[in-house]
Amino acid sequence: MTAYTYTFTVEKEDIDFNGHVNNVTYLSWMIEAATAHSAAVGFGYEECLALGGTWVAKSHAIEYKKPAFENDELQMKTWIEEIGKILSTRRYEITRPKDGVLICEGKTEWVFVDSKKMRPMKIPSEIKEGFETF
Repeated sequence: MTAYTYTFTVEKEDIDFNGHVNNVTYLSWMIEAATAHSAAVGFGYEECLALGGTWVAKSHAIEYKKPAFENDELQMKTWIEEIGKILSTRRYEITRPKDGVLICEGKTEWVFVDSKKMRPMKIPSEIKEGFETF
């Protein structure tokens, strides 16, 4: 499926005591990217709720390749690797465009759940089609 891509700058608040981007910040960026991608295909939080569901994370995996620093311009790329009955696997890549360095790779398994019962439910076909046609 087509990737969603955007560029952003590392802020002072993203830096940890080691002088580089804090590990937890990468996870926050991944969640922000997933949310933005979903909204871009027409199925942000409110639209999912209207269909009776919401996404919850089952697992996250992050592999740090190189450090990123304050004021670095980074590019986030995310895409749906696989979408099944109730589970979607999303991939992420963060690069530094100025030198082409791969900073980080990640993967999240997202489960679509009934927003009231918080139990897994079938991913609506409209959502699947939205990602497939993006």
